[in-house]
Amino acid sequence: MLGAIGGEGFNNPDFPFLLLLKCFLIQKVFGFNRFVSWPVHWSSKIKAPKKIHRGNRCPGLSMGCYIDGRNGIVFGSNVWIGPRVSVISMNHDPSDYHSYIESGPVIIGENCWLGANAVILPEVELGEHTVVAAGAVVTKSFKEGNQVLAGVPARVVKKLDRYRVKP
Repeated sequence: MLGAIGGEGFNNPDFPFLLLLKCFLIQKVFGFNRFVSWPVHWSSKIKAPKKIHRGNRCPGLSMGCYIDGRNGIVFGSNVWIGPRVSVISMNHDPSDYHSYIESGPVIIGENCWLGANAVILPEVELGEHTVVAAGAVVTKSFKEGNQVLAGVPARVVKKLDRYRVKP
């Protein structure tokens, strides 16, 4: 589907503009994620966008994301989110499925990358430059940073050098 935008997809220099234009039209004209103030892919779902600090990127711009900000989510700058990623800040009460548990926000540090199908659960905090592998389920905080997380539940599988910022 994305390759159809502009004919050449990611190799097309107009791709970001065309994707943003298409997202804008679908959001504002057709009403998908109408109340989200940043561009969101039409197949993504954003809950409580006013409680989400998005950093300098657009969470939910990849297809099929589910971002539930009811307890708050803080994305640092330069956080990349792959397709079908779920960031869930609120959970059901296990004693009463009609109730939710209020808790602290999910915090994603700067220069993080959440791979395809990754799941970040309530109250998780990820340190700077944390890469979450595709399909990982992060159930607890990893505040140290400069690391790769993988598995179910996620664990540190590799240490990384500090993130290189282009001058």
